[in-house]
Amino acid sequence: MRALADAARVRRFLRELGAKSRQEIRVYLTGGATAVLYGWRPTTLDLDIKIIPDSDAVLQLIPELKESVQINVELASPDQFIPELPGWQERSPFVEREGKVSVHHYDLYAQALAKIERGHARDLGDAGEMVRRGLVDPAELLRLFGEIEPELFRYPAIDAPSFRRRVESFVTRQGSG
Repeated sequence: MRALADAARVRRFLRELGAKSRQEIRVYLTGGATAVLYGWRPTTLDLDIKIIPDSDAVLQLIPELKESVQINVELASPDQFIPELPGWQERSPFVEREGKVSVHHYDLYAQALAKIERGHARDLGDAGEMVRRGLVDPAELLRLFGEIEPELFRYPAIDAPSFRRRVESFVTRQGSG
């Protein structure tokens, strides 16, 4: 079993990926990795990432890096669970550059909406922390939800009216909206 991922382990993985990658890529961190690097959680179970462009050569590096860094890595991002938010790449905060790898946090609004949709206590705590730290504005979160709401039919696991109620409730609890 691999160790929990703290900030040092996440950064080591990114450094080693940057050293081995032979092509320009963007790595988007999501979930626990974002929480760990922003500092509101000390560790995460795994490193959730999205790689653009999709690259077999880069994906083939991951098993070796998982072992050398002793970190769990999953290919996971909010756009697998909710519709892609317009402008998400432009809102994805830059973290660092390692070799040919540009590292960003996946759009924090998309992360917050995916966490609200999932609804677990830890996820809702993460979304709340994004608001408390000024990373996500509740009114903008509600506006962006409105932009993806017409596309929710493409995600049959989501009950659109319930999702809207959860977003509105979250925004109300944050003192905005």
